Amino acid sequence: MYIDKRADRAFRCIKRRDAGPIENIPTILHFCPFRRWRCRRITVAANVRGRDLASTVADAQAAVEREVELPPGWTVEWGGQFENLQAASERLGVLVPLALLLIFVLLYSTFGSLRLAALIYLNVPLAVTGGVVALALRGYPFSISAGVGFIALFGVAVLNGVVLISYAVQLREGGHAPLSAAREAARTRLRPVLMTALVASLGFVPMALATSAGAEVQRPLATVVIGGLVSSTLLTLVVLPALYARFGEAPSA
Repeated sequence: MYIDKRADRAFRCIKRRDAGPIENIPTILHFCPFRRWRCRRITVAANVRGRDLASTVADAQAAVEREVELPPGWTVEWGGQFENLQAASERLGVLVPLALLLIFVLLYSTFGSLRLAALIYLNVPLAVTGGVVALALRGYPFSISAGVGFIALFGVAVLNGVVLISYAVQLREGGHAPLSAAREAARTRLRPVLMTALVASLGFVPMALATSAGAEVQRPLATVVIGGLVSSTLLTLVVLPALYARFGEAPSA
């Protein structure tokens, strides 16, 4: 980046290590372009601090569109980490539905019942609720790392549901009434469900409190997992048994 520092327009190159906040940089008058793909190209780089990348670029794009009038033949491209963010968001838009579909298929193959598979699948929105609330309480936007955290959260939440419902099904096959089976399953599987949730949650606490390099990636992921496990575990032990007592299928002969 070349900055006009004097009236005689003698330019000085600002090195990356010398550049400060953008408000401290003088008016940019001239650039030294280079060529790429037979086109002259000028690169303006900046780091984002104190807020998320997506909203920062959105505000910058709005400001450029509103205040910058490009000459004919000129275009603006937004690249760097933002370009990687867009590519990762597209992949995540495919992976999340695929993960949810595979979870449902595995549940159906385990129990051989659409009703029981759907019943356990209710743990997913219960877990999502806790993850979204945790992100909001800590002031984090949805990001790629948070999306990965949701995928990990889905697996643990569904596992807790499988632990509880599978025991309830065994009790029904042993002759218990639906309400009795649901109560006994919730009481007997309380410790395994809590241990599964606590082990996963406590393992993510250092990431949730991280302040070292890479903390901006670790904190949203850990926040989603911890918040989602808190809500899904509590609701699994209360809501899921009640729903099973009401909608659980009778054991097949």
